Amino acid sequence: MWRGSRTGLWVAAGVVALGFLIALEIAARHYGQPGPITNQAREVIFAPKSGFLLYAGMALMMVVLTWRQRFIAAGAAIGIDIAFAVVRWAVDARVTDGHPFGNGALWVMLGYAVIAVTRRTGRERVLLLKGVGLGLLLVAGRKTGDIWLLITSRTRPGVLDQYVATADHALGNPSWLMGRIVTATGPIGSNLLNIVYSQLAVAAVVVALYQLRNVAAERRFPRHHLVRTFLVIGLLGPATYMIFPVVGPVFAYGTGLEHWSSVGLWPEGPPSGQWAVADLWPRTLPPISTPHPMPFDEVTPRNCMPSLHTAWAVAIFIHSRKGPRTLRFAGTFWLLATLGATLGFGYHYGVDLIVGVVFTLTVEAALRSYDRGWDRAGVRLVAYGTTVFAALLVSYRYLPLEMARHPWLYGPLLILTMISVIYGYARTVALWEPSAAPARQPERQPELV
Repeated sequence: MWRGSRTGLWVAAGVVALGFLIALEIAARHYGQPGPITNQAREVIFAPKSGFLLYAGMALMMVVLTWRQRFIAAGAAIGIDIAFAVVRWAVDARVTDGHPFGNGALWVMLGYAVIAVTRRTGRERVLLLKGVGLGLLLVAGRKTGDIWLLITSRTRPGVLDQYVATADHALGNPSWLMGRIVTATGPIGSNLLNIVYSQLAVAAVVVALYQLRNVAAERRFPRHHLVRTFLVIGLLGPATYMIFPVVGPVFAYGTGLEHWSSVGLWPEGPPSGQWAVADLWPRTLPPISTPHPMPFDEVTPRNCMPSLHTAWAVAIFIHSRKGPRTLRFAGTFWLLATLGATLGFGYHYGVDLIVGVVFTLTVEAALRSYDRGWDRAGVRLVAYGTTVFAALLVSYRYLPLEMARHPWLYGPLLILTMISVIYGYARTVALWEPSAAPARQPERQPELV
């Protein structure tokens, strides 16, 4: 009975995912752009835009394979990429918008999907299909995210940056502070942060591979792992972009010519500089005045609220806690560097990061509660996190002036609100996963004289 219900759940999830991809494909076509299905299909032949991500997806798929099969898969992927490179060189097809590699990884994943259907049966087929699905979902998540960003820029002509920037005065405008620090470090610091910021998915794969290292031996996936959290964050987060469209300080408050030239990024400034309120970021703090929605271009994504880079980095940090010391250190470094990059590059305000942390912990609590069975502690934590998430958005929209005029009250209140969710999550997880108590030693019997 349980196995049948789980199978039905997987089928239902697959139908919903396919319907969602088709809907995004139609929406993208409406705006004159190829959708996620078309973009993924093109990468079977043409130079992929996500070469590193395709190989990361293949690495996730290989957790279900034996070591011999892994070497064969990796060799086949590299060989196919070499063949594609030779053909492109022969026909003088230059790769101008994408990576010269990655097709091989996609071919291998599709090949194993065919093998699962035609050469495997029973649990072996299901396990291999799950591995292929995991790898392809990682890449599909990136494609759907790109389309979501396109939709936000086309359907939300007005942005709420003035509200968020005003509320950010309660935190001391951390984006302006970090922007100056990144400027002071020059190209070296900015390039390091840019690598961390742009390769977040690769860092997630490293943690996920550690969590899934025993799948091939145990012939099953663990109940909860990082990839699931990543996908759910990427699915739910953009919905908030539609409710609370924000472009970020570097776009709304400055052309940033001097700043970006000094750090070696965007030497001509952001492409939407003419839409900025004024050239203020990161040198001059925005004035405290009555905020109002402001029109913006149809290109820049409204992807600030919440900060999903922060959300994903927090997820990496959480899931790396049970790994070896090196992995824990890497998870901590990636979180701190991502926070620095999101603020220092002017992509986010400080209040975005707070919402991102609350959002991640709520998603994590919901997924863990679903896996282990909903109990009072899980329901209470998810309800509290959802309430805090909504309350933060409402306060940014309707109380920004009060927050800016009383920073010594609202600043600590925002931090304490976030800490309360962190404490609630840590306390609930401790109840779910109690530490092993030392074995009780038997009492020594007195000797008879």
